[in-house]
Amino acid sequence: MAKQFWKGSALLAPVPAALVTCGTVDSPNVLTIGWTGITCTRPPMTYISVRPERFSHDIIRDSGECVINLTTSAMCRETDFCGVKSGKNTDKFGKCGFHPLPAQKVGAPIIEECPVSLECRVTESKLLGSHTMFLAEIVGIDVDEKYIDSKGKLNLQQCGLMAYAHGEYFALGRKLGDFGWSVRKKKKTKKPNDPR
Repeated sequence: MAKQFWKGSALLAPVPAALVTCGTVDSPNVLTIGWTGITCTRPPMTYISVRPERFSHDIIRDSGECVINLTTSAMCRETDFCGVKSGKNTDKFGKCGFHPLPAQKVGAPIIEECPVSLECRVTESKLLGSHTMFLAEIVGIDVDEKYIDSKGKLNLQQCGLMAYAHGEYFALGRKLGDFGWSVRKKKKTKKPNDPR
């Protein structure tokens, strides 16, 4: 198979098309972020990378808080809108029909319409070039109860989450497996007279 070599670029995909909220419930702002991910499990740590010229940049820098809200395919138009319009002169919550709700641990609001919201407290920021990376501890998670089953398990597949890949939005598909399934040993079934 032939492969072409391209110069280095931001072609790690797919990534979440997340709506990051900042500000307060009374004065909320939201922007779309694709440059985010998990950096550590204990403590749970994440990051977002934001251009310094974005209206939200200084709000997040000054407050030290934000919320990463996961988006659904049904929210694709609104998610794109929040990525191309500035909160400096646009009420993106109002234009998109989003409802800000108080978070439990941070001052930034969560978005009622999002299935999962990660409340984040910034621990460090670093200007990397075109973006400032805000490293943050995930201090709480808000989950829409309609996606939690009777055993208390979160069913992300039912959320209809959306992803971003190289300038395009995609609906996530069906579940293929779960962590460790490729090496998990099959349970042996007992025979009727087996004393085990």
